Amino acid sequence: MHDRITRKLTTILAADAEQFSTAMTADEVGTYAELQSARDVFFKLIERHGGRVANTAGDGLIADFPSVVEAVQCAIEVQQELAAKDSALSFRIGVNLGDVICDGDDLIGEGVNLAARLQTMAEPGGVLISQQVYDHVKNKLTIGFEYLGDRRPRNLTEDIAVYRISLGAPRPSRTNHAGRSAQVWEDPDPFSGAPKRDYALPDTPEDTDDRPLKGLDRLFGRRLPLSDGSKKLAVVAAGLFLLDIISGRGIWAHWPMLALAMVIGLRDGHRIVGRSEFLGIPVKLCVIAGFLFLVNLFSWEGALWSLWPIGGIAVFSLFKRRRSQAE
Repeated sequence: MHDRITRKLTTILAADAEQFSTAMTADEVGTYAELQSARDVFFKLIERHGGRVANTAGDGLIADFPSVVEAVQCAIEVQQELAAKDSALSFRIGVNLGDVICDGDDLIGEGVNLAARLQTMAEPGGVLISQQVYDHVKNKLTIGFEYLGDRRPRNLTEDIAVYRISLGAPRPSRTNHAGRSAQVWEDPDPFSGAPKRDYALPDTPEDTDDRPLKGLDRLFGRRLPLSDGSKKLAVVAAGLFLLDIISGRGIWAHWPMLALAMVIGLRDGHRIVGRSEFLGIPVKLCVIAGFLFLVNLFSWEGALWSLWPIGGIAVFSLFKRRRSQAE
């Protein structure tokens, strides 16, 4: 009879050293000493923030925290202290909140895998967090967050929302190439799914990511912060606009385009602006307010009636925000 599986909901921090194997080849003793020094920093700060080290296989590390905020704060302080020490090793860190299986002191499961995937996608010296983590810390930490869009990590079947914690410029990893020191940077697009490449500066400045852009991403020359469903709606809106122009039957397409824009805003507004609130008002309510204002303008009859519901939305949002802060 099998023992009952023990699970728990926890915040997982996954960390790994950048270019560790290359550094070990160049200077085994020195790199090992740097790894031990970096681990001392990790262990000290993990304990300080109420976490626990679950696994230290190779040059990586898995830790879990009962508090999401403490886990993110720990990741930030680790990167800041390692940068201040000018460590020869740079670490990537990923943080995720998920349900995991407890295997003795070790942790197993999708929650751990996602934290590890976020870690592999982070820049050297950087921290990436999942949507679940962002939702818990966005209003509790006075730091910047950058929404990177919905991306599909390698070997996962679904896209995930990814956020980068603003810590300044990524740190270079110092390793030895051909008997001399060089700065090594990770591929600037870690989400492409292609094998990762290293850029040794200044030897290969011309090496760039030539991953083809598709659809609207190609049109705008960058990856748009929209889900696939919203991109389809945007294509429909563009088609209606062109049909309006070609038909020559007067301006009519602005009404269905406005409706489609509202649907896109409700679905992906937080991705477009990179935050869940704007001026203290939830993005979805801002989208509704904007929709009402445009309806008012499109059907202008000499009165700005939309100011009343928009004002009500603002007052309701501010009241709810103050009430939640008081609690």
